[in-house]
Amino acid sequence: MFKQVSLLINNAGVVSGHYLLDTPDHLIQRTFDVNILAHFWTVKAFLPAMIEQNEGHIVTIASMAGHVGVAKLVDYCSSKSAACGFDEALRLELEVKGVKGVNTSLICPYFIRATGMFEEVNSRFVPTLSSNEVADRVVMAIRTNEPIAVMPTYFRLLLPFKWLVPWPCISELIRGLVPDAAPESMRITHRRNKSEDIRNMVKSDSRPMTVVPPARHEREV
Repeated sequence: MFKQVSLLINNAGVVSGHYLLDTPDHLIQRTFDVNILAHFWTVKAFLPAMIEQNEGHIVTIASMAGHVGVAKLVDYCSSKSAACGFDEALRLELEVKGVKGVNTSLICPYFIRATGMFEEVNSRFVPTLSSNEVADRVVMAIRTNEPIAVMPTYFRLLLPFKWLVPWPCISELIRGLVPDAAPESMRITHRRNKSEDIRNMVKSDSRPMTVVPPARHEREV
């Protein structure tokens, strides 16, 4: 018999890979629709039942790009930063409301291979991650109710320096680690490998597209 959903993993993600001024409006809209707005609609759909049964876990797959900006990923970094804020604020809301049985975990990995998004990212010094090791880390975070998981782990120690070190040093470090987040060859490969569903989502003109939440979400939950 079907039971209520007790584990929600918001993992869907897309990337455009262009400089901001070269990114069509509908691709910016798509990035936010998939990378963050979808989190609102899925959580509003499943959280009430989790609270009612006092059991549940919501996992937000964000990115290190949610903490550190990267050229050619302005829309992507912004959407992942929003995902980080979403998880933190949601966790606080649950604590304020006294909900003890529903936990949240924020996963912030470095670039992941074999996702069709960052196959040819130009990354130096820090190796890209395999999807298997990220999946294992997600499972560990769920089992231990870990609020935040950063991959690789040592990045967690480096993040505070972002607010302590002068910006020119931060800029040099980021550009040194990621000389090019979206090479032209990567964008061509990505366009060839996009699924039919994604192609149908994207309009051929420049008009913004928006994922409209289901009517049931118009009520308070």
